[in-house]
Amino acid sequence: MIVIRLTRIGKKKQPSYRLVVQEKKKDPWGKALDIVGFYNPRSKPKTIKFDADRIKSWLAKGATASPSVHNLLVDAKVVSGAKKPASHGKQKRTEGGEAKKEEVKK
Repeated sequence: MIVIRLTRIGKKKQPSYRLVVQEKKKDPWGKALDIVGFYNPRSKPKTIKFDADRIKSWLAKGATASPSVHNLLVDAKVVSGAKKPASHGKQKRTEGGEAKKEEVKK
């Protein structure tokens, strides 16, 4: 499965991100099939630059966007639809101190 996702670049405590197209099971910092954009959340206003035509062509070929990338594309009006909740891998702690993943209610 091919996915469009963010990969972090930049110095320590100064993150910026690339929008890359790669296999879902590959390492996010590994080789990418295509670099389609750039995102800098630290600049005022936030800098988002991407090639909308290449993103649309990858989506037409069957690629999916990660929730964070999907939300950026919805803000930029490249794709239509509602925003997706972006999970950051956080887990809830139970009373016993055990980590338990949040369950999504349907």
